[in-house]
Amino acid sequence: MSRRSEPTVIRQPARSNRVLAPVAAFVIGAVVAGGVVFAATRPDATEQAVNRIRAEDAVRDKAQIKELTELARTTRDKLVPVLEGLERVMPVEGDTAFPAAAPSSAAPSAAASGSAEGGKPEKATGADIANWRQATAAAVQSFADPPSGETYTNLARSGLASGVRQLATTVDSYVAAQALTGPARTNMLALAARQRMDAIFTWSVGATALDAVSVDAGSGHQHVYLPAAPGSGALTADDEEEGHGH
Repeated sequence: MSRRSEPTVIRQPARSNRVLAPVAAFVIGAVVAGGVVFAATRPDATEQAVNRIRAEDAVRDKAQIKELTELARTTRDKLVPVLEGLERVMPVEGDTAFPAAAPSSAAPSAAASGSAEGGKPEKATGADIANWRQATAAAVQSFADPPSGETYTNLARSGLASGVRQLATTVDSYVAAQALTGPARTNMLALAARQRMDAIFTWSVGATALDAVSVDAGSGHQHVYLPAAPGSGALTADDEEEGHGH
């Protein structure tokens, strides 16, 4: 008597297993590959140290730019009266009608009384000269022993400092001319007038560099220019508002 054969049951893998298996394999492969890429591209100790130094330098540079801007503003405010006084006692370059200096005992400041009649230069008093020397000497000292900084910040500082020193030299030349007579005195005063123009131009170069690094540091435009006569060749402020452009 024959036996009835039982049907063979074929078990199919669960659908979820069929889906999860390749997904798991992909995830594992991605993790392994990602680890390999990270290990290959991860900054080593040297690169991490360099990046840290760069970040610290950027913070230090921003602080130095702010300090330099404040120094430039206060210095400019102290030098403007010096330039105004020199403008009254020394004509523009090319004019040789220089007056003699007043005796050092003169009390009132002739330079403070406005332009001389007929457009002629005024006489500088001893008090005027003493004030100019004191202001320029203090300005020179304020830029002494500069801190070490980034290249472009150093250039801005150097331009401003050089302009200050040239203005101090201008005052010295003017004083030296008072002991001379004739053509020697005229030539010395003409030299002082050129030194004054060079001082303003050199300061303007430093002021322009400071404006640029201030923008790069995120502080916006900062204008610390000295007043310059038209046609003097000195650089001047742009049309951007201060604090904008960062």
